[in-house]
Amino acid sequence: MWKDFGSMLWLMLHLSYQGNTSDINCPPRCQCFTPTKVMCSEESMRSMPMNISTQVKELVIMTTGMTHLGSITMQYSRHLTKLVFFNNLLQDVSTMAFDRLTGLEELEISGNSWLDCLNPGTFSKQRNLTKLLLNFNRFKSLNDSLFSSLQKLRTLQLKGNIISHLPRQLFQNLSIHALDLSLNMLTRVDNELLSGLSQLESLKLGYNMINVLLPDTFHNISHVKELCLQGNQISYLPQGVFSHLQKLEELNLRSNLITNVSSGTFPVGLKELDLKGNRLVQLSPDSFGHLTSLTHLFLSMNQLTNLPEDVFRNLTGLQNLDLSENQLTSLPGTIFQDLTNIEIVHLQNNNLSSLEAMLFEDQAFLEQLYLSENNLQTLPQGFFDAFLHENVMRLRRNPWSCDCHMLYLYDYVSEHGHLVEDLSNVYCKGPEPLRGQGLVSLERDQLVCPGNLSSIDKATPFQGLEEKPNPSKCTVQFINDNMTIKCKVTKCSPLRLMVHFKEGDGTTTEYIMKKDWAESSQCSNGTITLTV
Repeated sequence: MWKDFGSMLWLMLHLSYQGNTSDINCPPRCQCFTPTKVMCSEESMRSMPMNISTQVKELVIMTTGMTHLGSITMQYSRHLTKLVFFNNLLQDVSTMAFDRLTGLEELEISGNSWLDCLNPGTFSKQRNLTKLLLNFNRFKSLNDSLFSSLQKLRTLQLKGNIISHLPRQLFQNLSIHALDLSLNMLTRVDNELLSGLSQLESLKLGYNMINVLLPDTFHNISHVKELCLQGNQISYLPQGVFSHLQKLEELNLRSNLITNVSSGTFPVGLKELDLKGNRLVQLSPDSFGHLTSLTHLFLSMNQLTNLPEDVFRNLTGLQNLDLSENQLTSLPGTIFQDLTNIEIVHLQNNNLSSLEAMLFEDQAFLEQLYLSENNLQTLPQGFFDAFLHENVMRLRRNPWSCDCHMLYLYDYVSEHGHLVEDLSNVYCKGPEPLRGQGLVSLERDQLVCPGNLSSIDKATPFQGLEEKPNPSKCTVQFINDNMTIKCKVTKCSPLRLMVHFKEGDGTTTEYIMKKDWAESSQCSNGTITLTV
């Protein structure tokens, strides 16, 4: 994985650093993209490159055979501001490795599957370091004084290691703004552990093994704007657990085991809430309280079967709502009332069998509506009338009933078909003569309701035609006491029509009609119309 990712990074760097390199004296096995930016990548490399210009500010060492990083004594070391070791074979790093690099502002040591520890004092001289990335190594634990000298550190990433426990003093005296501890083996996070991170703005703890959040877990990091807890084993959110995060804007709780959310759980300033892939079975009317600033709400891949009418009533700033991949069978007609800012609604992959005509009467500026993979047979008259401009939608994989109740949707699609994604896969489930046909392949006059007609003998209904009509292109319609049969054919010729009606006692009455169309105007434009 790292070799592929490393190649991608190399390409990104190449595109970013391209410039006039003709006058640059570049060492072997290195690429000098500009006088200040150099990358060295060669599997045979075992040590740091030499003879690099003192102008170099940024140096990337990637995909080499280096196993040990000793003290870096290169002549240009005092000028470096960025140093990256990416996807190498490092097994140990000397405590004095970076002592001469006092000007470093960004340092990365990532992608070393044999590197399992860093000794205290490794970063003791990096007083100017603002960004430290230590991702996808094999760190099991970290010394509690490892970062103690990094007073200017703003971003710290430790994702993709196998850390199960963090010392309580690890982050003391740091002014970190972004901390990423994703993809480790953390089982819990203590309040004391975070007490030294009062200026923290982004905390990422995703894909660990956290199963318990205490009410005071996040009380010491009141400046956090982004909190990521996805991919853990959290089943319960204690009352007030996020109450001190008054500046929180993004909360990611996706892929946990949460079964319920109650009123007051989330801070009022929240803008994005992700609860996708949990075990929510129901929501209470006040689950989201007064989150009037919320713009994105993701509730997909849960087990919701119904929703309270007022559950979204206060979310007046909502723009994107995802309810896909649940088990919803219906929606209250006023569930979206007053959500005038909403732009995207995901309802696909549910069990919806019908929708109210005025469901989106307040959503005049809706841009995307996804209704695919439900149990919808038709959409009611006026369903799209509230929309003031064109919007993209998906309708595929519903059991559409292509009869007279489908006329409204048919007319809409005929005019706005370019807005329906994958329209060619919108098929008729019934009635039987039209089963399996695409909606776009039908003529409007084929969308009829057959009334109380019990049966029509399909074996011999059109005897005598030189070219027999295909029964799938015939429609039957009742108007008052008249039965009208319309069939599309390529030319007109004498017709013998035989119709069988079943009586209430099971007996069958046969009617036979013969017609010579000759010069008759009743046969024109390839359509035969017969009224019985």
